[in-house]
Formats: sequence, C-alpha cells, structure tokens
Amino acid sequence: TAFACLGFLSPANRGALMTCFMVLFVCLGTPAGYVSARIYKSFGGEKWKSNVLLTSMLCPGVVFCLFFVMNLILWSKGSSASVPFSTLIALLALWFGVSVPLTFIGAYFGFRKRPIEHPVRTNQIPRQIPDQSVYTQPVPGIIMGGVLPFGCIFIQLFFILNSIW
Repeated sequence: TAFACLGFLSPANRGALMTCFMVLFVCLGTPAGYVSARIYKSFGGEKWKSNVLLTSMLCPGVVFCLFFVMNLILWSKGSSASVPFSTLIALLALWFGVSVPLTFIGAYFGFRKRPIEHPVRTNQIPRQIPDQSVYTQPVPGIIMGGVLPFGCIFIQLFFILNSIW
C-alpha cells in the first residue's frame, strides 16, 4: 500500500516498481557486505574473500541463472514475453559493476570493525537439554507451517479453475 500511495503501482508507470526494487537491491549491497563481514569475523572466519564473493554472488547468481534459463525457453518459443538480450547485459552490468563493488566496500568497513561480542559468556559446565515437545520438532513444525498457506492457495486456485472450466 505504501508503494501505491507513492504512485509506483500506477498503471501509467509500468515497470516503475520493478525499477525501484532493482535500484534498492543494487544499493543494498553495501549493508549486505558490512553485516556479512561483521558476522563472519565474529565467528572467527579466515577466508574473507570467499565470504564476500558468496555474499555478492550466490543468491543473485542463482536467481539470474534461473531467470536466464526461463528467458531462454521463452526466446526459443518466439514469445514476446522474453526479455531482450540488451536488458540482460544491463542487469549483468548493474550486478558486476555496481552491486559487487558495493558489497566489497561494505565488507571492507565491516572487517575494519571489531568482531561482534556476545552479551553473555557461555558457561563451561554442560547442562542437560530438555526433550522437545511434539510441536517443536522439525516434521510437525514443517507440516503446521505449510498447511495454512497450502490451504489458502488451494482454495483460491480451486475457485479460479472452477470458474474457468
């Protein structure tokens, strides 16, 4: 609703919301690098280069590869929904030319800071861990967490598909 109030969701501004999200994603590379470096340093990590590279390339790389494969399928079928090659090059330029360097800058400032210190010290005496109740175990938690969204989506799709057929 905030984007609608600001006019980003107006039909007159096609693509403005996606442009806003892309600009935010590219510019938030600095905080991502900073936070990643601080947490990595607090855990005593030694391979800072691989940490920064994974921070800047793992998630966007997977998303871009999936997007590229889907776009390649659309392009091979001659669809008008496929993204032009020049736009893909522009996305790569934004990623490698702006987002990755900003991540390195954020990581540089993050590694210059002291490691994050925990507010309490760990007791050296091991304690007995109580048994988990049924609803805090992984399988029931996954089932309980998935039933409600699945039910909502199923009901919506059921009514949509019934109205079509």
